[in-house]
Amino acid sequence: MSTSNFSGTHALLKVMERLRDPNGGCPWDLKQTMASLIPYTIEEAYEVAAAITEGKPDEIKDELGDLLFQVVFYGQLAAEQQQFTFDQIAQHTADKLIRRHPHVFGSSTTQTDEEIKAQWEQIKAEERAEKDASDSVFHGIPNSLPSILMAQKLQKRAANVGFDWPNIAPVIAKIHEEIAEVEEELAKSERDQAALEAEIGDVLFAVVNLARHAQVNPEHALRRTNVKFKQRFQAIEKRLAENDQQPEQLSLDELEAHWQAVKVED
Repeated sequence: MSTSNFSGTHALLKVMERLRDPNGGCPWDLKQTMASLIPYTIEEAYEVAAAITEGKPDEIKDELGDLLFQVVFYGQLAAEQQQFTFDQIAQHTADKLIRRHPHVFGSSTTQTDEEIKAQWEQIKAEERAEKDASDSVFHGIPNSLPSILMAQKLQKRAANVGFDWPNIAPVIAKIHEEIAEVEEELAKSERDQAALEAEIGDVLFAVVNLARHAQVNPEHALRRTNVKFKQRFQAIEKRLAENDQQPEQLSLDELEAHWQAVKVED
């Protein structure tokens, strides 16, 4: 099958159709459903994020293509069931973006980032109301979201109706309060693991709130720290390997000394 005469998008759609062709298509692709694709879609999204973090254009292009293929796959499955097509997905998204950007496509004079964000949230709230959404401000937030992203969204929705601190000082105070409660649980003679888990969850939720107030994406921040930790520890492993040593052969103080040396080299 040649796709040389097609545009990139058309070529990808044609490949997808061929993979799902009952007569000679790919057995694996033919078995898939929207539900079965979910873990692959999540995995591809994380691989895009990893490629962007590493800053390698070829890998970013490759991973974005894999993620795009997931969207095309869903579009093909929906088209087979006469629900909607890939083109309708794209058109619906274009219409939505135009509607949510009246400062670009309409008469709104909104200019600052804060005004634009407030306008965006107001438009989304109106869209939810038009869909006969429930009275809850949390309507439409899926329970399957990763925990950090869900915490962000819950806090943001609550803030939109006024349930939020006006500045960052009480947010930091709340983190200290939650850490103190963790310490109280840890100090008990008999540990209640469920209670400890709940208190640590409160600490994490409060830290996400701090990130939101500081306009830092907590997922991105944690990913950067994960990468930094991995690179530093691998640097320690390399230093030790030069002396035919393994990390487990050293004491914590010795490993900490290497850690501090590696930090200086960053």
